[in-house]
Amino acid sequence: MDSSSTNSHSDVLHHFFFFNVLKDGRIDFFYPPTPLVPPADDPLTGVKIKDVQISSDVSARVFLPPVSPAEKLPVMLYVHGGGFCMQSAFNAIYTGFVTDLASRARIIAVSVEYGLFPARPIPACYDDSWEALRWIASHADGSGPDPWLNEHGDLKRLFLAGDSAGANICHTLANRTAAIGLPGGLTMEGMIMSHPYFGENDEMWMYMCPTNEGPRDRRMRAATEDMGQLACRRMVVIVAEKDLLRDAGVRYVEELRKSGWKGTVELVENKGREHCFFLGDHRDSEAVANMRTIVNFIHQPV
Repeated sequence: MDSSSTNSHSDVLHHFFFFNVLKDGRIDFFYPPTPLVPPADDPLTGVKIKDVQISSDVSARVFLPPVSPAEKLPVMLYVHGGGFCMQSAFNAIYTGFVTDLASRARIIAVSVEYGLFPARPIPACYDDSWEALRWIASHADGSGPDPWLNEHGDLKRLFLAGDSAGANICHTLANRTAAIGLPGGLTMEGMIMSHPYFGENDEMWMYMCPTNEGPRDRRMRAATEDMGQLACRRMVVIVAEKDLLRDAGVRYVEELRKSGWKGTVELVENKGREHCFFLGDHRDSEAVANMRTIVNFIHQPV
């Protein structure tokens, strides 16, 4: 992998949004990898943070807000964004964001570290996230491998959440849950999709997924029959006015409402904002509004 971006145009075989593919087979990323940070309890919020190894390929960062001995909290699988080829659950950006989310929403959050292109091409991201979701579900009877989830997790209040590519992955997880099922027969209470990454004929995604099904691969251009069976009861989709992916997110909601899905969906738009702006400034007024939307969504009466 080469992240110098100093190669001449004559060296480039394919030009994509996040990287070039060079004629000698190397991948030239336009953005350097973000440094990772170790897990450490947050002194400001009291959120406890640790890393867990789910399998040989899959790990996760787990966040537990201050909790009384007998208290049970909703559980969320959070799937980070990054175009299927960047970012990490273990960097400062996502550690800070999910810490804030766990604290404000009072949830146990499991932020999955999934395989990225090119080290592990798509569908590793979907399969790894599915493995993390099944790992969470294995705690439904209180006898799973993690004591925090056994003692304080309420798996009847299970949520999926993600931004950008992570939101896309959440859709596939909800669809796979409907088709295959989770341990204990669990389903999702709700799903939160922030600035979701969907599209048709996305050549970069198809390059990262050598086994793709073509321009309308249902993981990128959600099929009506998949939408109609999504295994969650309710959903909120957040889009940004100045995001190139805005229209795809709006179309997803429109098609979901027509699909026959029995749940409820809310569409929220961040006015005057760009893609995933909230990761860079948690104090931005629209970022604060997003967090309020998510907290209210998790805790609304059902």
